[in-house]
Amino acid sequence: DSCFFRSRFLPIYCRTRVLLRKKNVILQGAPGVGKTYAAQRLAFSIMGAKDTSRVKVVQFHQSYSYEDFVMGFRPDGNGFRLVEGPFYKFCTTAEEDNERPYFFIIDEINRGNLSKIFGELLMLIEGDKRGGKNALRLLYKDEQFSVPANVYIIGMMNTADRSLAMIDYALRRRFAFFDMEPAFASDGFGIKQASISNPKFNSLIAEVERLNKAIAADASLGAGFRIGHSYFCTNELVDDAWLSSVVEYELIPLLFEYWFDEPSKIDNWSAQLRGSIK
Repeated sequence: DSCFFRSRFLPIYCRTRVLLRKKNVILQGAPGVGKTYAAQRLAFSIMGAKDTSRVKVVQFHQSYSYEDFVMGFRPDGNGFRLVEGPFYKFCTTAEEDNERPYFFIIDEINRGNLSKIFGELLMLIEGDKRGGKNALRLLYKDEQFSVPANVYIIGMMNTADRSLAMIDYALRRRFAFFDMEPAFASDGFGIKQASISNPKFNSLIAEVERLNKAIAADASLGAGFRIGHSYFCTNELVDDAWLSSVVEYELIPLLFEYWFDEPSKIDNWSAQLRGSIK
């Protein structure tokens, strides 16, 4: 029915339309909300097939550079040689197959120095700057380069990492942003929960949903710090040992990170999480 359509298909339908129009999107949210799964599913849904040869995944980090991403000189034992990076090679492949869409997925996109990594590509990735008419000379190669129109960039950004700076405005303007939230109320998670059929698991989920409301209402945290459903999506046997492991070694350490300066909140919610599976 229409409610089922809205709950299951409308979010990915909206992301698809915006990605096709903008060429670049960022899926942002706390760990465990399914950003990686959603990025790949978004790519495959536009392709109409699960073609991994047209999807490339990289992860940014603080030391990642233009030389790693586009191209740069690398030692080879006899000196230095020019090595093409993954984005350059991906764009070259996509340009030769310009009738089909290609998807470049960047995990932890806000961990890198984006201006340093993208260089002159900062202009070329814009949706209306694609194609040969806007080509620029590359830094390390006497070649006119452009980002093909059939290349789509999907970034993923962790909103719960205090150590990361916000993405700079120049790059932000080139991307559309989608907030991803915990999906405990979704049809898919409901089916998974029913298949597990464990009262203690159900009790823990209910407690986590209450915890998420407290996190969202906390002025020092907010909705971007809520606990995601992926922590509880498993194909393992959900028994007492599994539940205790998730609570003790995944959820409670998060509380120490979130409320490091409010030990009473850590103690209170730790006790409630432990109590939910007793």
